[in-house]
Amino acid sequence: MKITKLLHTRMRVSDMEQTITFYTGVLGLEVLERKTSPRGSQLAFLKVPNSEELIELTCFPPSGPVIVQEDLVHLAFQVESLDETVASLNAKGVKVTDGPITTSSGSRFIFIDAPDGYEVELIERPAAITIV
Repeated sequence: MKITKLLHTRMRVSDMEQTITFYTGVLGLEVLERKTSPRGSQLAFLKVPNSEELIELTCFPPSGPVIVQEDLVHLAFQVESLDETVASLNAKGVKVTDGPITTSSGSRFIFIDAPDGYEVELIERPAAITIV
């Protein structure tokens, strides 16, 4: 067997509309497809800029409440400017829950909360240094 690429990651959510509004309105992701599975689950596939992998959201209330274990699952996205990102989040009423933190490599990151308690990490990486 040889794996050739990651296609998508599935996240179960309790409110599809609220979650789609968060990922499209706050983070700028795009909904590529919405459908209902044969067993009745609502599905939505989200496109991340500059990435082939998709995020699949699924909502199936008969499965019971969504419980996200703390520090187990999060999504991480690279941003151009962390300062501009924080300003945009503040303007949208989204609270930064941790950070900004600067790593030894010069990357800076923050965390915010998505619906259902999922964490989202937003990372600014330093520009590559060109040696002449």
